[in-house]
Amino acid sequence: MKNRMTGRTGRLFALSAFSMAMLASAAQADTIRLWTTEEQPDRLAKQQAMVDQFKEQSGHTVEVIPVTESDLGKRATAAFAANDLPDVIYHPLQYALPWSEAGILDVDAATEVIEDLGLDTFSPGPLRMSVFEDGYASVPVDGWTQMIIYRTDLFEEKGLEPPTTYKAVTDALAALHNPPEMFGFVAATKVDESFMSQVLEHVFLANGVSPVGPDGFKPLEEGPTTEVLEFYKSIAQASPPGDLMWKESRELYSAGQAAMIIWSPFILDELAGLRDSSPPTINDDPTTRELAEKTGVVTTFAGPSNPEGAAWGDVRYFGITSDANTDVAEEFITFSMSDAYLDTLAIAPEGKFPVRTGNADDKMAYKDGWAKLDVGVDRKAPLGDLYPQAVIDEIVGGLDVAQRWGVEEGQLSLASKMINSQIVNRVVRQFIDGEVTAAEAVAAMNAELSEVN
Repeated sequence: MKNRMTGRTGRLFALSAFSMAMLASAAQADTIRLWTTEEQPDRLAKQQAMVDQFKEQSGHTVEVIPVTESDLGKRATAAFAANDLPDVIYHPLQYALPWSEAGILDVDAATEVIEDLGLDTFSPGPLRMSVFEDGYASVPVDGWTQMIIYRTDLFEEKGLEPPTTYKAVTDALAALHNPPEMFGFVAATKVDESFMSQVLEHVFLANGVSPVGPDGFKPLEEGPTTEVLEFYKSIAQASPPGDLMWKESRELYSAGQAAMIIWSPFILDELAGLRDSSPPTINDDPTTRELAEKTGVVTTFAGPSNPEGAAWGDVRYFGITSDANTDVAEEFITFSMSDAYLDTLAIAPEGKFPVRTGNADDKMAYKDGWAKLDVGVDRKAPLGDLYPQAVIDEIVGGLDVAQRWGVEEGQLSLASKMINSQIVNRVVRQFIDGEVTAAEAVAAMNAELSEVN
């Protein structure tokens, strides 16, 4: 009887232990929510494949929720008020510091992830942009740098230096501007377009000029700002007449009628004939790689008052919210930035440069792997097959020194309002058109920007 009871007790103990293990496993397998602005169907499919892989490895489920970027600020504010924030938000730079100040983001959690991954494995620019008090507002994920895109073959024929400075650009204009066959540049001049705001901020940064300081508005200095105005007028005068934006600059460069433009890296696959909706028209073959082979890029650009120059960077981040299941959120971000980092970049490689070039085992693992990821829409090829290594190095290296108005001063929110006001666009256009002098333009910008709050 004793033996039978002992056996039954043993079986009950075994079943109980198994049940407890199952319950423990179920308790540990959590579900978290991810808001993502990458809402295109093909990009959502790639993100779903990533979270499926994460579930296989960890047991945790990630619900991928697409959010239109223009709605992100309002939705986050509303969710915070309702205590219903997601666990992780993939967000642009503009929200990192304001959300941290508002308590939407868990700065300690983001800082822990960055430190565990290794501070020295991140590009310094994206990290610098997310500094908040003694830590980091969010974890840098990917980014891109605005580029001067130029015809290397034409520069070489004329013995010109690459357009890395104001002077190098103006020297090239003097040698290459020959309309209507060839325009020296296609400058952004359409005042109500954010493209002009973006290009102008890059040109101002290149000369070390910013309208914000640690205490808010900082008057523009007349000398360096005049250099910016004169330079921008020179590239506008070497452009076609009219109100120009991204469309005209892309079309003219693709047709072989522009020596230089300023554009985002999303043009790189188009120049190589991989996208039927916007093919190169430099010859009769819409799939030609000729233009890509003749193209160079410059990310870090310098004016006379700022010899070190600057790159304009757009960086995206993973923010861990104050409502998050912190442990699982950290685990998911660590997975996305290490084991699955190349999958993260592969969502759209032409616009997702690695902010981590490598890891402790291989310092170039992600940079080298990214260059091998396929880009394109109707045809696919790795960027490393389309552009020389020097171009790949320049593209990724720009993130090391990437800047934006107001980041280092803790005034990104104010700077963004100034940019969105389009005051700078309007006054610069007035100067280009000869309606005001340089001194009058500087005074007008200072008077109007000082009223932005």
